[in-house]
Amino acid sequence: MEQNHLSDTRFESLNLHESLLTGLKEAGFEHCTPIQAEALPIALKGGDVAGQAKTGTGKSAAFLLACMHRLMTTPVAEDKTGPWAIILAPTRELALQIHKDAERLGWFTGMDFACIYGGTGYESQRKALERGTDILIGTPGRIIDFYKQGVFSLDNIEVCILDEADRMFDMGFIADIRYLLRRMPPPEKRLNMLFSATLSERVRELAYEHMNEPESIKIESETITADRVRQTLYHVENTEKIGLLLGVLQQQDPTRTLIFVNTKRDADRVTGYLMGNDIKAAVISGDIPQNKREQLLGKFQSGDLPILVATDVAARGLHIPEVSHVINYDLPQDAEDYVHRIGRTARAGAAGEAISFACESYVYSLPDIEKYIDQKIPSEMAPPDLIATDIKAPARMDNRRSTGGNRRGSGGGNNRRPSSSSQS
Repeated sequence: MEQNHLSDTRFESLNLHESLLTGLKEAGFEHCTPIQAEALPIALKGGDVAGQAKTGTGKSAAFLLACMHRLMTTPVAEDKTGPWAIILAPTRELALQIHKDAERLGWFTGMDFACIYGGTGYESQRKALERGTDILIGTPGRIIDFYKQGVFSLDNIEVCILDEADRMFDMGFIADIRYLLRRMPPPEKRLNMLFSATLSERVRELAYEHMNEPESIKIESETITADRVRQTLYHVENTEKIGLLLGVLQQQDPTRTLIFVNTKRDADRVTGYLMGNDIKAAVISGDIPQNKREQLLGKFQSGDLPILVATDVAARGLHIPEVSHVINYDLPQDAEDYVHRIGRTARAGAAGEAISFACESYVYSLPDIEKYIDQKIPSEMAPPDLIATDIKAPARMDNRRSTGGNRRGSGGGNNRRPSSSSQS
């Protein structure tokens, strides 16, 4: 993490619980990012926060630290049980990333974190909830499923966090979110935090309806896109897109690349051509089984898999370090998705490349994208010498489906203090 990505505020100056300071020290974190420096002082004093920040700015650590500090410094009655906090995310990938961050930062708290999401692990997640947990992290649908079965209660929720709130609206989860919020204690009896890439009118309405006079904070660059992303756009005919992609990969020699397409069919097609031309790649999309998706992400994060071809399921909620290139093989049809896609690179102060192809099928999206980001993307006709011509046939894709909570064990699910006034 580069120093110019950080603020002057040190975590040790914020009077965080000792166990959290130990976790931060072990993780190598000393200074706050701007969103952490703005949000934590408010939340640590018990104030609600509605924050706007782009991806990769450290907002997960901001709300996790505030949440765990609240739980570690607030005694509970002996007859009450958790979960004490709930963190809602729009995608299972984001939920898993938040869970991973929680375990890392909260390792010395003794608290338990349950990750609940659809697609896999139904019985193991159910058992994790039945054993009891301190902080519940997950996606709305699966959480509501278990709640309606009476597997856990929302009666004792003290902290409620909504991450990527704008995406919740986009994915149609808002009715589910409201269902859960209305079954928790009233807003004034809990700490509430909401984070979103944009604080649109609908997001603000949600915040003021279900939060306790939240303070709005806004962290953004002078431009809506990441300052350290170098953007390039090539105009290209549909029939030459594969050749251009192969040429770009050969020229750029990227170390870790996300290639975005608009449909699963095109994802398979592009991946087939990459593999057929001796380029190691894999597809990640909505219908890939969860266990296989996690394996692919693990290989990509470790560097064993240099290229992922993705539909927009991967555009949000993934923190993958050192992504060198994002290639928009298809321009997104939603201008906001362009920002989320290229935000996969240049994270945590690093630099990155975003290369987009404007073809006959999707070039109509370009004016809306440039209007949304308030800048012209440097563009040119694809140079003939950049378009590969010696293209081998695509490899055949294997689309067979594979089949398939995570507790840390230091003391079980409800490790918070009894009703004594001691503050562990």
